[in-house]
Amino acid sequence: MSKNQTAFQERVDKSLNDDFLRKALVAAQEKLRNGKKEQSEILGNWENWRKRAEQIRQHTIENLDSYLEQFALNAEKQGAKVFFATDKTEAVEYIKSLAIQKKAKSIVKSKSMVSEEIHLNQALESAGIEVVETDLGEYIIQLAKETPSHIIVPAIHKTKEQVAELFSKVAGEELPADPQELAKFARKVLREKFLQADIGVSGANFAVAESGSIVLFSNEGNARLTTTLPKTHVVTMGMERIVPNWEALDSLLSLLPRSATGQKITSYVTGVTGPKRVGDVDGPEEMHIVIIDNGRLKILGTEYQDILHCIRCGACLNHCPVYRHIGGHAYGSVYPGPIGSVLTPLLNGLDEWKELPYASSLCGACSETCPVGIPLDNYLVKLRRDVVETGRASKLEKIAFQAFGFATGNPSFYKLGVNMADSALKPFAKGERYLVKAPFVLKNWTKVKDLPMPPKLSFRQWWAKEGEKQDGR
Repeated sequence: MSKNQTAFQERVDKSLNDDFLRKALVAAQEKLRNGKKEQSEILGNWENWRKRAEQIRQHTIENLDSYLEQFALNAEKQGAKVFFATDKTEAVEYIKSLAIQKKAKSIVKSKSMVSEEIHLNQALESAGIEVVETDLGEYIIQLAKETPSHIIVPAIHKTKEQVAELFSKVAGEELPADPQELAKFARKVLREKFLQADIGVSGANFAVAESGSIVLFSNEGNARLTTTLPKTHVVTMGMERIVPNWEALDSLLSLLPRSATGQKITSYVTGVTGPKRVGDVDGPEEMHIVIIDNGRLKILGTEYQDILHCIRCGACLNHCPVYRHIGGHAYGSVYPGPIGSVLTPLLNGLDEWKELPYASSLCGACSETCPVGIPLDNYLVKLRRDVVETGRASKLEKIAFQAFGFATGNPSFYKLGVNMADSALKPFAKGERYLVKAPFVLKNWTKVKDLPMPPKLSFRQWWAKEGEKQDGR
């Protein structure tokens, strides 16, 4: 077993032994799934909406160069500065240099998955700059020195007692494990951070090409404070976050909140077009938009191109039976669940992430629920194929399948194996008919569930006996 595979298995085992995590995931998934179902029915014609969204994303990604150019030109016309970053190093260096130039001591951030992807916080903190996550869930996991466990609900794995313990360290006194009191404390602390911040960093749910605007969806007011109060606003966005126009955004706006949290619309939908203008009472003096490639361009033109359609709703996580059991941290990447099992190997390579495509039951729930029609289960199978065809599969797996292929391709060996299966596996059986600790390639299966024993008689053996009875012999 490779080092990466061992680390992956250790993360999975840790999650499987976390009773609270598993209960929290089941409860959250049920709530989010039911909310999506209810809102889908209220909207009506869900499949038509879904097809329309898929068409919008397909058209946009197929013409990505044109829309990126249009967006950049319009954003600059509105006074923003646009920087294209080839990779995370360029993106981080641009933002860090800007912060040093501004002599920034404090930065506030609203929720941004792409900033997690490029490890922005660590780079800024290494330069002696305080970075504060202002989304409540992100603030909690920042204090815990962890990464998000879910795209939409980053602190889904934390109990209120654990949150109280984290906040008590900040407060310097013991705080009650009461959600309202904890939210009140966080609000007080974060408001002071907003007023002190030199720079605000946000993500971008979407960027509108026709106007050069970025659009943020949130259920807390922190995103608006982050983009308004500090003198400098920095946007980090993956280059695929483009939509052609506001009409296209309207279609996606109808689907994203419903798919993500079961809401008709999020509490705040904020459009930001350039920095503060003459006569404006608030807003940043400067706006910088960092458009990040970091492996996205190499996916264009491949059979996996549709993965760039993703709108980061997290619906695939909410319906995935594997995610339900192991949570986000077991995946070891910024993007967990089915979307992460496909996107992470494509962005960062199969050498380090070849285990992720196998973290799936291939039930197809992820593809069925995706609001933009990404064939996630099909991509998972294709990535498994790539692992094998590029020689990255384990030696044991190769030997096992070679042996299986030889046996099934040779009638004599196949018959011998079938006849011996029951006797050979009986020492590993519990009671009569279940394997509880099987050897070799079967051990990962029996580690988490029992495996039925093969029948005592093969079909051919049974048929031979029944045939003799019918012939009267």
